[in-house]
Amino acid sequence: MLETQTKVVRSLVPARMDRLPWTKFHWLIVVGLGVSWVLDGIEIQIVSSMGGPLQDVETLHLTSGQVGAMASWYLAGQVVGALVFGRLTDRLGRKKLFILTLAIYLIGSGLAGFSWNAWSLYLFRFIAGTGIGGEYTAINSAIDEIMPSRYRGRVDIAINGTYWGGAALGAAASLILFNERFIPTGWGWRIGFFIGPVLGFIIIFLRRHIPESPRWLLTHGRAEEAERTVDEIEGQLRSRGIELPAVDESKALDIVDADRLSYLQMARIFFGRYPSRSFLGFTMMATQAFLYNAIFFTVGLVLINFYNVPADHTGYYFFPFAVGNLIGPLVLGPLFDSIGRRKMICATYVGSGLLLFVSAWAFNAGILNATTQTIFWCVIFFFASAGASSAYLTVSEIFPLELRGQAISFFFAIAQGAGGVVAPFLFGHLVGGADNPSPDRFPLTVGYLIGAGFMIFGGLVAWFFGVNAEGQSLEDIADPLSVAKPTATAPGVAVDGRHEEPAGREPLISEPISGGPSVVESMKGD
Repeated sequence: MLETQTKVVRSLVPARMDRLPWTKFHWLIVVGLGVSWVLDGIEIQIVSSMGGPLQDVETLHLTSGQVGAMASWYLAGQVVGALVFGRLTDRLGRKKLFILTLAIYLIGSGLAGFSWNAWSLYLFRFIAGTGIGGEYTAINSAIDEIMPSRYRGRVDIAINGTYWGGAALGAAASLILFNERFIPTGWGWRIGFFIGPVLGFIIIFLRRHIPESPRWLLTHGRAEEAERTVDEIEGQLRSRGIELPAVDESKALDIVDADRLSYLQMARIFFGRYPSRSFLGFTMMATQAFLYNAIFFTVGLVLINFYNVPADHTGYYFFPFAVGNLIGPLVLGPLFDSIGRRKMICATYVGSGLLLFVSAWAFNAGILNATTQTIFWCVIFFFASAGASSAYLTVSEIFPLELRGQAISFFFAIAQGAGGVVAPFLFGHLVGGADNPSPDRFPLTVGYLIGAGFMIFGGLVAWFFGVNAEGQSLEDIADPLSVAKPTATAPGVAVDGRHEEPAGREPLISEPISGGPSVVESMKGD
């Protein structure tokens, strides 16, 4: 066990953050981090619209299967990036990682514009994927730790949803990039890869002004810096005449230093201490990943091969599809804070699954055209988009702070491996195309039915295993691993984070997990 004289820091930082009204500081977080998703949406949509042009003999002359494989390599990179950078963001901080991962993403995207064959394109898309996989972990961790508890759900869901605002812009850009009247076929796809890096430099400079998460600072031996950050935010409010209510000292946290956990110890926490939450997180992430990656990366191929839409016109149909995805999180997001997480997650997952069942039947019956198919997609993903965003919110808020980034990366990686990486490659072959000049609707219909079943299953799991996290402090949902467990009264410990005093306490993680040796005891053997 730990020595009885452990340094304890008592702080009200989390409670002070949660009781803040909406401020300019919060808008800085929304813009600085949310803009990244807009940029990601622009670039990904342009790439998605390349399906037709990349099959042209004047470009890389890919098959439909190779177009799907390009998406799979990108998603595989996300898995690797999430695992690597998720661990680093918990160790080194949110700010360092959301700048580094954005830079990697932009470099990989830019290099893809110089691809000379399918395999070089796969490599560069893989690199870009590692960056965006890291972005998921660092950004969602920072958002949830900084936002006041009463706004956390709607803000997290809305920011993840802004991706589709970028996708709508990307759809508009594709109408020019892949139109031979404006840009030659051999150049449009290359220019599309260069747009992201050009715009991305602006975001990197903007992010330099975003501070580190005070909650992360507090649990990593930098309590004074955490207090100073919150002091500055509160000082700006008071200078504008805004009075802040006092914080009850009973909400103070006693924090002790804790060593970094190994992968084995993390697994014991996820599946030993939080088995039902782990099952919930995996299911939500995997089901939405399969549905989204299956349909999103093959929208252009479906329009071209089944509805005879010219490759340079697919953007006209994708634009309303992207707008529906954007409106869903913005409209439904506040309901996740008012009606509640479980009810809204179940409703969005099951609702989108049932609608996809209906659209699959109509598609197979041949009664849809390009316009009505797009309308179906818009309505389905109005609900599915909010549900998918809530998956990242759920995984981020139901596990201890010290594992937040790694929790997102862990479940994201498993989910993408189980559903995301396979889906684009599988659906690319189900669509057919140049290598299948007379595409049969039935195989793709079966794929749609599988995706619908997955979403309904995910919604039911959320209903039975979900956590009512709305309006609650992150520390009330899951105790930080570094919170001291009182074993004796510790008088004289200041409630300001600036004073440390030895006290007879043990960290919460010293408790045994599932009857095995304690995590702290296990650390001594590392």
